[in-house]
Amino acid sequence: MSAVVIDLKKTEDARDIVHRAVQALAEGQLVVFPTETVYGVAANALDSGAVTRLMEMKDRDPNRPLALAVKGSDDALDYVPDMSPAASRLARRCWPGPLTLVVPLTHPDSAIGQLPESVRRCIAPLGTVGFRVPAHPIISEVLRLFPAPLVFTSANRSGGGDNVSGDKVVEELGEDVDLIVNDGTCRFAKASSVVKVAGTEIVILREGVLNQAAIKQLSCWLGIIVCTGNTCRSPMAEGILQSSIAKKLGCSTDQLIERGVTIVSAGTTAMEGSPVSLESVQAMNARGVDISEHLSQPLTERLVRAADLILTMTHGHRQAIVNHWPEAAARTHLLCGDGRDVVDPIGGSSEVYERCAQQIEEQLQSWVEGIDFNILPSFSSGEA
Repeated sequence: MSAVVIDLKKTEDARDIVHRAVQALAEGQLVVFPTETVYGVAANALDSGAVTRLMEMKDRDPNRPLALAVKGSDDALDYVPDMSPAASRLARRCWPGPLTLVVPLTHPDSAIGQLPESVRRCIAPLGTVGFRVPAHPIISEVLRLFPAPLVFTSANRSGGGDNVSGDKVVEELGEDVDLIVNDGTCRFAKASSVVKVAGTEIVILREGVLNQAAIKQLSCWLGIIVCTGNTCRSPMAEGILQSSIAKKLGCSTDQLIERGVTIVSAGTTAMEGSPVSLESVQAMNARGVDISEHLSQPLTERLVRAADLILTMTHGHRQAIVNHWPEAAARTHLLCGDGRDVVDPIGGSSEVYERCAQQIEEQLQSWVEGIDFNILPSFSSGEA
């Protein structure tokens, strides 16, 4: 029996497709979804018969595990409560998006035990599990509504090329699945990147949409210094912090990304691309730190979401961040451990800027000493 094919571009109300897909999965059917990378086929992870059928359709080697598609990083934590900071960092920054994150299953309270044994063998034969959070509105909504995770894999035969168009999926798998949601050509038309994270070790199993350089950047411990306009206080702090951490790691500031660290600054009301103040440049030059190329940037949701540590110049800056992004409260702190604000030196003399730089430098030392550099990620390559 041929699959039912629904052309998303010709559908007036996508909610009908979502509910139809949810019903099909609940009935044990195989459903093909478009994603931002390639087309994928899904089965209800609580239905061992559907998952077995999916494995047979793929002609999949039982030692090559299928992934679990979940709503987001919070759902993944149900299965990996002890997910490492490096893995959590990638999940927070990349999901929804083109990353399959492979992590060890070591926690006794993992929700993996709630899945049928035959399903566990399909997704975790090697003691690890791969998670995927696709960035496409249809499957995102299905995952939100469906009461279980989905076993998920590319919609092709094992060993075959990835299908990036709905028409190709219909041609290849139309007789072997039950429902195909056709949304034309996938946005990236390239497979997800597969990254295994165990503790601090990050192994790139497959480069996909995200290349090695992007994965390294996304894996870095990220510290953000925040002021108002991002033209004086926070650029000085950024330069000082970069220099201090590089010295502690025994590398140059240009090598920080390779060592797993990124430091940036931003402003709560900053304009994009304004130059740093001359007085700030002069204060940093006296310390052997060059910030002359710095250009201002606003503090954005993307930066806040990605940050491991946010240091603010004043109580007001911290409160503004927490009010707007309450989920970042635990990661957002006043720079000064003594509770003082770093007063804006704008319009002041060179001496005012120097005193400001001294205060920043003194206060940053305790933060540098408090960073656990043993948890910084290390990178290697492997084969999927």
